[in-house]
Amino acid sequence: MKNNKISNPETSVPKGISLNDQDYMTILLTLLKAIEKNITVALTESSNEILYKEFKKIFDDIAKMQRDAYELMFRNGWYKLEEAEDKKIKTLEQELNTQLENLAN
Repeated sequence: MKNNKISNPETSVPKGISLNDQDYMTILLTLLKAIEKNITVALTESSNEILYKEFKKIFDDIAKMQRDAYELMFRNGWYKLEEAEDKKIKTLEQELNTQLENLAN
């Protein structure tokens, strides 16, 4: 069977009840993702251009922080990806095309 995991060697962290670097990074990444989603709502509901521009600056900063946190976790082997098989990609593509056609009708 093909190994379809994409990851870096995992940086070891102390195990136990105390939080370690991986735990802190997981919490940080989760929070940044949530903040980014909420700022998106604020952007779309901004009542004027000045407010929109302020939220946009905040969004850009948060998005960069979120990306940096993800990259750090990936480099340390704490965030793993899975390469999708061609069959799964084709099946999903067919499902999405069907949904798109249904929306058009």
